[in-house]
Amino acid sequence: MDFCKKQVKSDCEQLLSRFQTTESVRFQVFSQIWRELKFEQIFYGTRKHEKRAFSRLVLDLAYSYFLPPFSFQIRVGGLYLLYSLFHCQTASPPEQIRLALKDWEDVEKFEKDAVDAQHLDVIFILRQLMVHKAFHFTAMPTMLAFQKKRKIEQSPLCEEFMERASRPQELINIELLEELSNIHNLYDKMKASVFSEKADSSVKLISTELIPQLRSSVVDFYKWQQRKDGTDEDEDKDSGEGTSSQQECSRRAELVASIKSKAYGEAAEASKSRRHRQVEVDFTSSKAGRMPSSAHSRIRPLSLKTRTSETVHITGDMWKETAASTQINRLTTLAFAPEGKRRNYKRFKW
Repeated sequence: MDFCKKQVKSDCEQLLSRFQTTESVRFQVFSQIWRELKFEQIFYGTRKHEKRAFSRLVLDLAYSYFLPPFSFQIRVGGLYLLYSLFHCQTASPPEQIRLALKDWEDVEKFEKDAVDAQHLDVIFILRQLMVHKAFHFTAMPTMLAFQKKRKIEQSPLCEEFMERASRPQELINIELLEELSNIHNLYDKMKASVFSEKADSSVKLISTELIPQLRSSVVDFYKWQQRKDGTDEDEDKDSGEGTSSQQECSRRAELVASIKSKAYGEAAEASKSRRHRQVEVDFTSSKAGRMPSSAHSRIRPLSLKTRTSETVHITGDMWKETAASTQINRLTTLAFAPEGKRRNYKRFKW
């Protein structure tokens, strides 16, 4: 079923993108878009033995939009999509939605945010899936099997569905800045009442421009987000300069690599089997003698016969005895055996 994975993903993204343009989290809006696209017909045309596998594929793709890092609206759309696909599938009994244990905390946090925002239809849909036992709690998000790839190729996420970083704006608001300024002024007054006018510099532990710096940092971050979303010409120029600098670095690296290859290519390297046989010549010694013709040449020791003839000197009649061959008939003899006459045995005549 991997051959139709891209097509199913594109259909789901089209449905969620239309739901995102409405800027609503109501199930009524989602169901209207569902009916307009006739999305329930996605299960039509599957054969009997392919129904369960196709349902598994569709539910897994829809489940990925129900988890972070997508925005809250896209996650709500993913929940509605799971609910609709679960009730419209043609497999019998219906295929369940795999919910890994590591993702259960995100689901609980999502439910808590929906309760705090009073999105009752979101809570109702989630509770209905629980009542119908649509979730199959598993240890891993995907089924593990023998001879299966450990690292599954993940398709790139849609950047339009990603949640924008808004934590700094939520954390540092106007009320917090006013409270910090009041505390800072109170701290300065208490410090001035305790110390004299010419106080030590080590006493000034907090910067006087703390609150303006926090405010300016948050504003700069918000402006950076706006510039990142839009298409500025300056960014294109910077990207062009970056590519040109990268090209110069790559050319320089190629030049250095070519010089090294030429330098190391001229040196003759001995084979691995003969590296331990290379002769080391001491040029400082006067007894070095002639240098070997090549690195592979080696000094062979003299044979045993040559060394013996050079060291042992034989003169006189001893030379004749050494030249004659020695015949050994018996290595050991019995000392107590009497020497008798040899018996002559008669030969048998036919």
